[in-house]
Amino acid sequence: MSTSEQLRAAMVDAFTGEDAITDPAWDSAARSVPRELFTGSFFLPIPGNNPTTYRPVFSGDPDWLEHVYSNETLVTQLDGHTRPEDVTDGTATGAPTSSSTLPSLVLRMWHQLDTEAGHRVLEIGTGTGYSTALGAHRLGDGNLTSIEYDPRVGEAAAIAIKAAGHSPRLIIGDGLLGDPDGEPYDRLIATCAVRHIPPPWLHQVKPGGRILVTLSGWSFGFGLALLDVTGPGEAAGRFLPGYTSFMIARPHDRPPRQSLSLLPGDERPTRIDPETISTWTGSWVAQLAAPSAERMGAGAHQILSDVATGSQARTAPTPDGGWTVVQRGPLRLWDQVETAVEAWQDAGEPHQEGFGITISPSGQRVWIGHENGPGWNLPI
Repeated sequence: MSTSEQLRAAMVDAFTGEDAITDPAWDSAARSVPRELFTGSFFLPIPGNNPTTYRPVFSGDPDWLEHVYSNETLVTQLDGHTRPEDVTDGTATGAPTSSSTLPSLVLRMWHQLDTEAGHRVLEIGTGTGYSTALGAHRLGDGNLTSIEYDPRVGEAAAIAIKAAGHSPRLIIGDGLLGDPDGEPYDRLIATCAVRHIPPPWLHQVKPGGRILVTLSGWSFGFGLALLDVTGPGEAAGRFLPGYTSFMIARPHDRPPRQSLSLLPGDERPTRIDPETISTWTGSWVAQLAAPSAERMGAGAHQILSDVATGSQARTAPTPDGGWTVVQRGPLRLWDQVETAVEAWQDAGEPHQEGFGITISPSGQRVWIGHENGPGWNLPI
């Protein structure tokens, strides 16, 4: 075996617990598709820097192949345009906008999608093409279509997928609009996050089909949902265990923001510990309650800034161990978040797997426990 094959086998053998590959066909895909074809260069974060600083790594570097076959996400683009090859001074800063997701999560999601022989699958977000190649190996090239928003990223993925020996249907375009030819599919899998389920997906996946997608927002709360399509434009499902996050689809990302000025407002005590909305599920609940807000700050010092209205809320500790909140603007953001967090706490503070979602032509609603439980409408 080559060094690549040895490292690939060792990586797959290390997938245990919820990451264990139980389907022999997916195991074969994981052992057959060379990840190095899709990660010829990438960025690695340099520890201890704020903001995060990255160093580029290239094929042939001493630590390149070991990182390729580590179970980690490898960032391949910053700020929508910067590739490792574009770095001239040795380091770079910026927000990750494309990556090769950690292999265990990619394979776990393919398992969760529950594909069967003959299923036609639409993948939203080709990225580097590694996930696409795994899907093509398992499903057959003719059963997989993948859409990538960024032309430069998509062109590189197409070259890598071909080098891996596969030729699925690849499209450059807005995946939130679905297949431009309107083809029907049995399954849809998204490797980007969305603020709501795009209506075209609900019409292009057949009734009885499934959609696997991460719901997120401008406060960076995340929940992975598995939906059963019940009819044209209709679906229902539950959120899954674990901690899955993806970069938000660019058409769903927040508009550019100028520097934030904290302005005076109305002050009152807060009934909940502000740090609650820094937790994984607490941040998710806060985002559901204030979907057009961006969350900043940490610990007892939380800041919410509404992108649509300019409304603000900010919290601070008091000497007696409590907290206060200052709010201003047409939306009382903390009132909304506080009420939602209390409803979640009254339900026992379940993880996302305690949440479900119901979609109809009239709206999309996320709820706790059961459809008649506390819930919030997603922004459409």
